[in-house]
Amino acid sequence: MKEYVRFIDGLPWIIRVILALPGIDGIAYGIYRIAKGLDKKDNTMLFVGILWLFLGFAIFWIIDLFQVIFTGKVTFFA
Repeated sequence: MKEYVRFIDGLPWIIRVILALPGIDGIAYGIYRIAKGLDKKDNTMLFVGILWLFLGFAIFWIIDLFQVIFTGKVTFFA
């Protein structure tokens, strides 16, 4: 999982923006949050990642899109 986190962190800004678009966001950044939660042993981040898998493609992608555009990073809410 650490490799996936490093892979996403190393992507160019424009690719991270594309990953934040509807449909892709739930999977790409949901797994990213789960990997971060497992890496840090943080149950809250793990829960947010699982929730993001189901709701990220429909609702939460907007949050990720704005965060990636303006800060270059994904928000974790944890």
